[in-house]
Amino acid sequence: MGFAHRTVSRAERYHGAIFSVYTDEVTMSDGSTAARDVVENRGAVVVVALDEQDRVVLIKQYRHPVGRHLWELPAGLRDVAGEDPAVTAARELAEEVDLAAGRIEPLIDLHTSPGFADEAVRVFLARDLAPVPEADRHERTAEEADLEVRRVGLDECVAMVFRGEITNAAAVAGILAAARARDTGWTILPG
Repeated sequence: MGFAHRTVSRAERYHGAIFSVYTDEVTMSDGSTAARDVVENRGAVVVVALDEQDRVVLIKQYRHPVGRHLWELPAGLRDVAGEDPAVTAARELAEEVDLAAGRIEPLIDLHTSPGFADEAVRVFLARDLAPVPEADRHERTAEEADLEVRRVGLDECVAMVFRGEITNAAAVAGILAAARARDTGWTILPG
């Protein structure tokens, strides 16, 4: 077991609705201390929605920090206190792509940028897809107003990852994990 690092002090730099930024003074393995900037985030869920034809539901959404539209998976922040992550995933699937899933199960967990952020993402696999009734559909606003939704074969999604056409970290991880799980007959799914 390694050195037990300890936070000696914490200074808040920014507090916002989605994340907060702190500078922590942390003990290092050699006995010194060092300042580490930390972004605290609520966490998120991501959904690999796979239809009966082995197609993944992708969305193309504008992402301002990179200044372009990216191919991604339906996803959202864990912004409802106490909500089960599977419920959050089902809600995001309905809101972003008008789909409900007969089965939704954990696929993988990941930390997106552990060098500076605590964001934890749970990626779910959703199958047995059905459309949300027209009357129950969510009205998309802001950057979601012009979402492009496309169904792409899982193997083609993997190829898009390797061609650099899908670069969102959680989407890359989710697609590759879903392809591996499928190739093992779903036997490696957790739980």
